[in-house]
Amino acid sequence: MKIAVLIKQVPCTENDRHLDSNGWADRTASDRIADEITERALEAALKHKDADKSVEIVAVTMGPAAAAEALRKALSMGADSAIHVSDESLAGSDALDTAKALAAALQDAGCDLVIAGNESTDGRGGVVPAMIAEALGLPFLGPLDSLDVAGGTVRGRRSDGRGTTTLRATTPAVVSVTEASGEARFPKFKGILGAKRKPVALRSASDLGLAAHDAGKGNLVLSSSRRPARTAGTKIVDDGQAASQLAAYLVAENLI
Repeated sequence: MKIAVLIKQVPCTENDRHLDSNGWADRTASDRIADEITERALEAALKHKDADKSVEIVAVTMGPAAAAEALRKALSMGADSAIHVSDESLAGSDALDTAKALAAALQDAGCDLVIAGNESTDGRGGVVPAMIAEALGLPFLGPLDSLDVAGGTVRGRRSDGRGTTTLRATTPAVVSVTEASGEARFPKFKGILGAKRKPVALRSASDLGLAAHDAGKGNLVLSSSRRPARTAGTKIVDDGQAASQLAAYLVAENLI
């Protein structure tokens, strides 16, 4: 089985994030790191590889040259190879253009399963994995709190405020996982050294057959504003009704 894992480089989540003059995320304002949720997606693939050494894992990303750092970390964690989609014409791509480009790269890779994080920490759109599945004509399962792959079948559990659902599909398929899927492992020293020798294939827009009008022109940001200051939370004073007020609040927030 060949598993592709979508990796994304994002601004460091410990620092404030900013928009540049184009309304795009300013990726030079802070350190850039591999998004934690995509590392958890990689962990889901690595667990399957731990149980079956014949599994091949390819890490896939789209971004500028600096995004290669996130791929190298994925390789040091245990991925076997990587694909880097990088082209100046793809700068500023919206979710749809991003999905088209990644789908084209995945089509050439010939993978049995694509695993992604449910949503990146910079965009929070959460739609790219489903868009990729649509572009490839594959079933999509997500967002999943757990993932199991066996015998050409992928199965997972999805939870929300209303309950838990078990989803299943035959491969090839695309899935996305949540933070509940498990902590990502740390790269070992041997893995860090070995990552330098693993292949990284660079793909441009023309390599993938992307038309010029498909590359990075989907959205135009007309204006942007700073996030408003955080307001005080709800305060409940116990005057004999605190329990019912607290219960009502938890229900309204879908916490119980």
